[in-house]
Parts: sequence; structure tokens; C-alpha cells
Amino acid sequence: MSWLRTVARITLGAPMVGAGIAHLTTQRQEFSAQVPDWFPLEEDLTVVGSGVVEIALGASFIALPRRKRLVGGLLAAFFVAIFPGNIAQYVEGTDAFGLDTDRKRLVRLFFQPLLVLWALYGGGWLSQKRASKKTMRSG
Repeated sequence: MSWLRTVARITLGAPMVGAGIAHLTTQRQEFSAQVPDWFPLEEDLTVVGSGVVEIALGASFIALPRRKRLVGGLLAAFFVAIFPGNIAQYVEGTDAFGLDTDRKRLVRLFFQPLLVLWALYGGGWLSQKRASKKTMRSG
């Protein structure tokens, strides 16, 4: 495993654990404000559930390097799953976490795909594609 991929896993996993803990404690109201009005589950349940998932995924990404592909894929899927909430925050003009202008909320939307790529890279998904292409060319 490359040291850069290890750094990517740790530098994404640790903030995920921190964000998950914040979901359950100090920033619960901020996270509640981000739950879209149309989401079918109660706000607090959504915040608590997503916090637990973030802690589990972040800790697993760090502590289970042999499962990095699985966890990286799940983490990328998680980022995709919560993206509609980010879009809703932009469309509905919801202020939370200092995202108090349409411009800031719009910029955040472009950060989400980077998180997906980060999770896939840390999980070894992106390098695997490169290795497969090299094998196909040499074969």
C-alpha cells in the first residue's frame, strides 16, 4: 500500500470521525438545519443516524487497511447519498456551518465530488483502474 494512499485514508477518516461525533454532540442543531424539508425521516433521527455512519466509516477507513477498498467504496457512496441534502441547502438557502450565502453554498457543491474521489483513491479504487489498463496494454 502506498504511503500516499495511507495518508489519504487517515486524513479523510479522522475528520469523518470528528464530524460524526459533532453530529451527536456540539453541532447537532447545525446538522439538523441541513436536513432537507422533503426528507422522509425526522431531522434528529437523520442527524444521529448519519453521525453514527460517519464515525463507523471514518474509524473503519483508518483502522481496517485490509478492508480499504470496501470502506472506501462505502464512504464514496455515503458522500453521493448525502449530496441531495447539499443541493437542497443551496436551493433552499439554508444557513449552516458558515454557509450563509448562495455563493458559499454553491462552492460547497463542487467539493462533494472531490470527497468521493478522495474516498475512492484512499480505498485503492482509482489506482486499480490504472493497473488494469497497464495489464491490458502489455497483454
